[in-house]
Amino acid sequence: MLGHWAALLPLPLPASPSPIDAACLGTWALQFTPRVTLLEGSVVAEMAGSARLFGGMEQLRAQVECGAQELGARVAWAPTGSAALALVRQPDSKAAPDGFSAPLTQVLDALPLHAITAIALHADTLARVGCRTLGDVRRLPRGGLGRRFGKALLAALDQAYGLRPEAYEWITLPEQFHARLELMSRVESAPALLFGARRLLVQMAGWLAARRLGATAFTLRWCHDVMRAKEAGTGGEITVRTGQPTQNTEHLARLLTEHLAHVQLLAPVGDIELLAPEVVPIVEESRSLIPETLHKGGSTDLALERIQARLGNACVRRPVMSPDHRLEWMQSWDSTPGKRPRAPQAVPAIPLPTWVLDEPLRLMERNHRPFYQGPLQMLLGPDRIEGGWWHRSTTGPDAVPLNVQRDYWLALSPHAGVLWIFQQRLAHDQTAWFLHGHFA
Repeated sequence: MLGHWAALLPLPLPASPSPIDAACLGTWALQFTPRVTLLEGSVVAEMAGSARLFGGMEQLRAQVECGAQELGARVAWAPTGSAALALVRQPDSKAAPDGFSAPLTQVLDALPLHAITAIALHADTLARVGCRTLGDVRRLPRGGLGRRFGKALLAALDQAYGLRPEAYEWITLPEQFHARLELMSRVESAPALLFGARRLLVQMAGWLAARRLGATAFTLRWCHDVMRAKEAGTGGEITVRTGQPTQNTEHLARLLTEHLAHVQLLAPVGDIELLAPEVVPIVEESRSLIPETLHKGGSTDLALERIQARLGNACVRRPVMSPDHRLEWMQSWDSTPGKRPRAPQAVPAIPLPTWVLDEPLRLMERNHRPFYQGPLQMLLGPDRIEGGWWHRSTTGPDAVPLNVQRDYWLALSPHAGVLWIFQQRLAHDQTAWFLHGHFA
């Protein structure tokens, strides 16, 4: 079946310093199309059905070629899967071989016999009858060719030229991501692990994209060389957490770089592996009518994560909403990486102030009315809040309960604007009016 097929061949040493296997390459390719198969140590994928989702075939091909180059794989394109596989096996091709650059028969006729496995099995016999290329084989009488070499050779030849449909068994995504990579040489410095780890991150990003997931944490493990001191142990690991689910390889690599800068290896490392233990469904961003250039300014969350990875968790704190009806305890500050703020569960009866005082300010009273830069006019209220007897200021015998019994009001001051005030209840001689917040 004619289409737009890609074949990806993992490069061996020394062309690729850290070769990957075809299975990992196939998992990565599933982010572009579900029609991916493993064939003779290579990956073959039909891309035509997914081109529209990536902005057209030209942009899809550019993404595939860029990712394959980073993973250490060669790419070829052709109207059939067998033709793409035949082209990708040509070692002298520097750029991505393109079966669309000329008519398919012209492209394939020039290839040597070993380009198609079914023909390569009979290469010696075919060479004795004067065949040097696939075009020579195709020009032989079909009847004699089938009787002498079997129907498998004719079928493979027809499939490559698009004369017979191809049937493949498509691979499926694993439920969990776990990839391993053997390093080209022993690594003694933790930051140097990033070269190999980046390839694993590219694979993980492909797995996440194919499953429509985002990583909130990933773990990098390393195995020490067998020639190590006994006290060094078998290896180590670090877990990196993100503030929001992401598939962005560059961002994940930057975070890993910051964490590896604080790691001291106890022995040389020979193998690394990457796991994605915490993933969540990612919310796809809808296309906007606003030009895309306005969205390329970056994210504050990404910058804060890098600062936190470099300086430590305690250096960055995020506001966290708590399900508490007391205004002082509705919001707290937390430095735990990856912890997302949550909205309060209860909706207050009256609006909450923009600015809250650290300590409520006691107001004077005139004619039994609260006074702040003029007499206050009550606009809305009261909103009664009681509770907090379970909350202690400290631990031990000197602990003071932080219980409150208040009636909150929105009040208007002639000069200070709208205020958030409350009156203490059941406080005996301390029953009074207090200013607790301002509205912008």
